[in-house]
Amino acid sequence: MDTGVDFVAHVGAAASDESFPALFLEFGSLLLVLGLLAMFARKLDISAIPFYLIAGLILGQGGFDVIDQSNSFVPTLAELGIILLLLLLGLEYSGRELVDTARAQSKSGAIDLIANFTPGALFGFLLGWGLPGAVALGGVTYISSSGIVSQVVRDLRWRRNPETKPVVSVLVLEDLVMAPYLPILTVILTGTGLVTGLISVGVALIVVAIVIVISIKRSNAIQRLFNASEPVGLLLVVFGAAVAVGGLAGLVDFSPPVAAFLVGLLLTGEIAEVARRRLDPLRELFAAIFFVYFGLNTDVSEIPSMLLPAAILAIITIATKFLSGWFAAKTVSKSTISRLRAGALLSSRGEFSVIIAGLAATSTLLPSSFQALVAGYILLTATAGPILARFAEGVGWWWDQRPGVVPS
Repeated sequence: MDTGVDFVAHVGAAASDESFPALFLEFGSLLLVLGLLAMFARKLDISAIPFYLIAGLILGQGGFDVIDQSNSFVPTLAELGIILLLLLLGLEYSGRELVDTARAQSKSGAIDLIANFTPGALFGFLLGWGLPGAVALGGVTYISSSGIVSQVVRDLRWRRNPETKPVVSVLVLEDLVMAPYLPILTVILTGTGLVTGLISVGVALIVVAIVIVISIKRSNAIQRLFNASEPVGLLLVVFGAAVAVGGLAGLVDFSPPVAAFLVGLLLTGEIAEVARRRLDPLRELFAAIFFVYFGLNTDVSEIPSMLLPAAILAIITIATKFLSGWFAAKTVSKSTISRLRAGALLSSRGEFSVIIAGLAATSTLLPSSFQALVAGYILLTATAGPILARFAEGVGWWWDQRPGVVPS
């Protein structure tokens, strides 16, 4: 049997299937739209995330409905987007950095958690969504967007500012909280029994603890398994490991995104740096698909009815993020400028909030209006954060120049 001929024939038959040209046309057109939106956002010096969400809302159900969601192509790429977002996040840190940050910024992290989780949780109860809605919406309002923060820091050249390091520390603590939070939320949303839920959460915490310990104690041994001088091989191995571990985690009811984060956490130094450089373009591609897919699955007709609650929640939680930023920056500076810049940086919500809403979308315990509220909320905060960052410096300078005030 000529397997080469059979393979060519098989590929030719697949390509001749009329569904393939339509799929390629649809997907290629979607990428073109996302690319144009990314360039437009870049010209405005703001995050492209709101534009991706808006594109999904316009093209999806309730809008023009031009994207066929019956096939698994776009959803699969969106899932890969979540994996890459969390993998790259893990590559940013080491186990030692996480532990040191938790110790140094524990007070700021506690204030951030209480001040920002509480409003979302209370809103969830007020809207009649019970414990599942409270826990899910509390997570949405709690965690800031690391992607938007890093973009704003790059755009405004704030990397050397005194408040940047405390802000990053708060983001790291938020990411740490997500490790046990996502499994807990999954247990609540799936209606798992108390004992089974406690076992799942306990296993998640144990796995996270073991990975952190390995990252601290055996990081050199792990680094020797990889070769930074082979970037293509490193790209394939790290990405493949994250996807495979994420799939395995899903089979045992562990959070695939958290599993990908833990894979990244095991890699440090030059290996992590090379992997980040190679994976970053892939992250941008798949993350864009992930954000637009969230919009595609949100019924745009429900957003107007949830826009007022989303706006109220956005105003409250932007204020609470400024409180978090104020306390975080207070550890390094007495300047009002630094404290306002820190608050503005933390104001945006993005990738993790979308991930939480995506988990909620698979549950029968929350209505579709939950996604509509989160979509409106993310659009408002992701747009407001970069804009507030531009005004924060001027307002802070004006405040510090008042008569009798000596900024430090």
